[in-house]
Amino acid sequence: MAGERIILGGAPEGFDARLLLKELARGRPVIHVARDDKRMEAMRTALAVMAPGTVVLDFPAWDCLPYDRVSPNPEISARRMAALATLAAGLSGAFILLTTMSAATQRIPAREVLRGASFAARVGDRVDEARLKAFLSRMGFSPVSTVAEPGDFAIRGGIVDLWPPGRGGPVRLDFFGDQLDGIRRFDPVSQRTVEKLSSVEFAPMSEVILDEAAITRFRQTYRAEFGAGGSDDPLYEAVSAGRKHQGMEHWLPFFHDRLETLFDHVPDASVMLDDQVTPARLSRWEGIADAYDARREAMAARGRMDSPYKPCAPELLYLDDAAWEDALRETRVVQLSPLAQAPGPGVLDARGRIGRNFAPERQQENISLFGALADHLKAMLEEGQVIIASWSEGARERLKGLLEDQGIAFARDVKDFREVPEGKGGLFLLVWALEAGFTAPGLTVISEQDILGDRLAAKPRKKRKAENFLRDAESLSPGDLVVHVEHGVGRYLGLETITALGAPHACVALEYADNAKLYLPVENIELLSRYGHEEGLLDRLGGGAWQAKKAKLKERIKEIADRLMRIAAERALRHAPILEAPHSIWEAFAARFPWVETDDQLAAIADVVADLEKGSPMDRLIVGDVGFGKTEVAMRAAFVAAMSGMQVAVICPTTLLARQHYRSFAERFRGFPVSVRPLSRFVTAKEAAKTREMMAAGEVDIVVGTHALLAKAVKFKNLGLLVIDEEQHFGVGHKERLKEMRSEVHVLTLTATPIPRTLQLSLTGVRDLSIIATPPVDRLAIRTYVSEFDSVTLREALLREHYRGGQSFFVVPRIADLPEIEDFLKTQVPEVSYLVAHGQMAAGDLDQRMNDFYDGKADVLLATTIVESGLDIPTANTMIVHRADMFGLSQLYQIRGRVGRSKTRAYCFLTTKPRAPLTPQAQKRLKLLASLDSLGAGFNLASHDLDLRGAGNLLGEEQSGHIKEVGYELYQQMLEETIARIKSGEIGGLTAIDDQWSPQINLGVPVMIPEDYIPDLDIRLGLYRRLSGLGTKVELEGFAAEMIDRFGPLPKEVNTLMLIVRIKAMCKKAGISRLDAGPKGATVQFHNDKFANPAGLVAFLREQGSGAKVQGNKIVLTGEMKTEAERIKGAFAIARGLAEKAKAGG
Repeated sequence: MAGERIILGGAPEGFDARLLLKELARGRPVIHVARDDKRMEAMRTALAVMAPGTVVLDFPAWDCLPYDRVSPNPEISARRMAALATLAAGLSGAFILLTTMSAATQRIPAREVLRGASFAARVGDRVDEARLKAFLSRMGFSPVSTVAEPGDFAIRGGIVDLWPPGRGGPVRLDFFGDQLDGIRRFDPVSQRTVEKLSSVEFAPMSEVILDEAAITRFRQTYRAEFGAGGSDDPLYEAVSAGRKHQGMEHWLPFFHDRLETLFDHVPDASVMLDDQVTPARLSRWEGIADAYDARREAMAARGRMDSPYKPCAPELLYLDDAAWEDALRETRVVQLSPLAQAPGPGVLDARGRIGRNFAPERQQENISLFGALADHLKAMLEEGQVIIASWSEGARERLKGLLEDQGIAFARDVKDFREVPEGKGGLFLLVWALEAGFTAPGLTVISEQDILGDRLAAKPRKKRKAENFLRDAESLSPGDLVVHVEHGVGRYLGLETITALGAPHACVALEYADNAKLYLPVENIELLSRYGHEEGLLDRLGGGAWQAKKAKLKERIKEIADRLMRIAAERALRHAPILEAPHSIWEAFAARFPWVETDDQLAAIADVVADLEKGSPMDRLIVGDVGFGKTEVAMRAAFVAAMSGMQVAVICPTTLLARQHYRSFAERFRGFPVSVRPLSRFVTAKEAAKTREMMAAGEVDIVVGTHALLAKAVKFKNLGLLVIDEEQHFGVGHKERLKEMRSEVHVLTLTATPIPRTLQLSLTGVRDLSIIATPPVDRLAIRTYVSEFDSVTLREALLREHYRGGQSFFVVPRIADLPEIEDFLKTQVPEVSYLVAHGQMAAGDLDQRMNDFYDGKADVLLATTIVESGLDIPTANTMIVHRADMFGLSQLYQIRGRVGRSKTRAYCFLTTKPRAPLTPQAQKRLKLLASLDSLGAGFNLASHDLDLRGAGNLLGEEQSGHIKEVGYELYQQMLEETIARIKSGEIGGLTAIDDQWSPQINLGVPVMIPEDYIPDLDIRLGLYRRLSGLGTKVELEGFAAEMIDRFGPLPKEVNTLMLIVRIKAMCKKAGISRLDAGPKGATVQFHNDKFANPAGLVAFLREQGSGAKVQGNKIVLTGEMKTEAERIKGAFAIARGLAEKAKAGG
């Protein structure tokens, strides 16, 4: 039995899963070693389709390079540790362990270490909190304020939140003293409980376990290997102090007594190797040895830009060829190959063959693709069962429709292989993301890719919700400028607790000009909005300047709103042609789209199609992050217009974008009766003249070009649709010309970072807006690493991209940084050629360089932030950002979006200055970005960035700094309110627009969220902001439930705070601007000293009897209110009574 070696030919991808299940049927565990993580995923999907009940563990490889400075992604570590913990606990029976070649060739901690390192607790146990805390930090968990990803833990009073490895998600432990009172699982997005558990057990989070013994072992080995660690060795310092250090996993052998291989963990398993594993394994070993040598050389080099890196020998952590053979000596090994092998000893044929591909039919326009498919199906059905595997439910539906058009109506939808009987003649449709089909005895599987060409499909992943994302970016930090509606621009200093009327009250401290201070009670926090600029003049408290500024602005806003409404009304009255496309050809066009449409994309397409059929001119803005499929929406619109016999003009701001769009349009419309022509500087004069003639004659359906299309000489025969890409890059003149062209045609505008103006227009409901916020397919493509500048890693990254035939971007924050990096590229990476581009070059020169880079004339583009806008270079998949801490969040996000546009894995390195501490803000930004692996955060960032850039006036080109005057949020709010009022007819002439105001309530009761209840300041501030926006009882109850769930039972002060918020909502309804209550009674003042229903007020006073009287502009109500509870109750009764009277009058 020992060491049986079998080569199994005829095992194409997809069919190999069936053979793996056959091996499993022998009754022993099987380890399947895939070539890489993509093949491992594919195998997991195939197993889920073929035998859904099988026990499958997965053990992924680290997602960083050998000898890197970064640690593996916490999610990957968590999956690895969960698998190892399961194996260490002992798993009986037959199961499949999926792993990759890189993971299998790396040593891992021994079984006994893992058995001793898990932590278990049941409800009712006594748990020493200090021990738990020590355990967590030793096991590689990191302390944070809110748990957001695997490996985080947060301790808040008696509540400990942590996210252990494994599939379950984060857990909340509730302590009463030192007794474990409850264990609940919670949802990291809403932070609310999902289910209750009775016991919990966690594995370590990291393969490095920092207990005393391991630290001592590390220090001894490190000193023996490299001599005494100097003070400039951050790794040695951190580990000696028992702290986690970024990338310390690469010294794993130094922490453990001995390491084992994955095969030691499953001693009785047989091993199945994916095709080509052996050559990949040998070349990986060469790569590892190379990386080691590069590190050793760099260690000796003087004058480095980075901190020291002393690598541990490769054979300690990785298996070379001899060690691999040794590990598998006793094991049965089956080597798979997709092709049939020549017969010989130990060679078997599984009789699977690679399926037919319809590429030739796809390329030729005169052959019907689906006709060819139908003929092939009929032939195959005579030999056995046929299965067509689609990428998604939607694609399966569409395919079914297209087959029915070909007269094949007997296809059945199935969920998995269990529903496919033996026999022949059955056609089954299955959702299975299969790369390529195969045939086997009695079975044919055709994948959607065989028919339609490359599909790129996403596994739906749980995303961090966009709102949370913004909440992170929005937290105010001391020193930020804010706007108070009544007092103007001030500086936020922080939260302070003030004693008012003998009771503590949490207030927001603000500083104004001449060091004047204002304390705003937290329940009125909604009067504050962010100013949005870093710098600005503080207003004077009580000065008239702010009120005057606001009043002037109000008039302006009113005019703008009027003009906007007029434009919108005129548009609604104009007519445009009704455009529709015939259904069957539309379906065929849609099916040629290589991705699965995301929900947002489908919604946007539906909106656009509806707009085109409506008969009035469309004016829609589509906001979607870079590469989120906006172009496809435009293509579908163009298709409808062209099929209805109208011409389409697609206008881009740069020649490069025009070329890109022309390429993609031409490719996408191939095989359809539509002619597409380019028009830009890159087209010869002769060609351009011909295109213009054809346009005037109506022989061109779609023309793609730069603003050359806006020239007076360009005539269209019957223009029906205008598509404008990246509108923010057009100048004033072009925009005016676009406006003229707009009047009777449909207009579709695409943009990734909406310019404030357009965003405002659509937000305020004047222009239609579709937002595409879900990222398409696996654009996880982008692996983001945050680490200090490290010449070896960067050289490695640039060369790896160079050798896989790709290109890289190197982005620096300032033009002044260019020479330093040029020098680095010349000396450290002489193998690659580079181009430099920055914003101070002449426009033509810059354009030329970008085009050269697009044409592949250089490997690296070294540039300032100009790469932010719209470059789409599919071959560029590595991005290095120098001094990433100097960029804003949305800038980094935009820059990073430049890579990862194709099926290859993209890398983004955010580097910081070695040994320089980062500001807390920069740290937060970088951490946030690294965790935003695929969020469609572009739009949120843009709207978040609006306040940073100041949005200009909405109509003309007077990009006036209105916003500079009052801050973005306030401006936006004033404008929206005004428009809403004009729409509802509330404002006819120039009536005074009433401002925001907020009732002030002083009851002499403590109002605050105590610090010992929620220590984290940002979270407290966020909760105050949310609270101030709630008004109804139901909302407040929901909020209270969430607080209890997240932070434990509510303290008395928080309860009072919630009651005050309710009283405030009542006061607002009643128009009460100030309500004071004390032991002897209460006084009430009205906003603007007016009450909506004077008669009701008289009645109210009468009802109160002798205790109520009017003094000046106040109402005084006397009565005993000694305790806090009585005062709250009394105040509520007064506010409610007056609110009812006001309503009766209104």
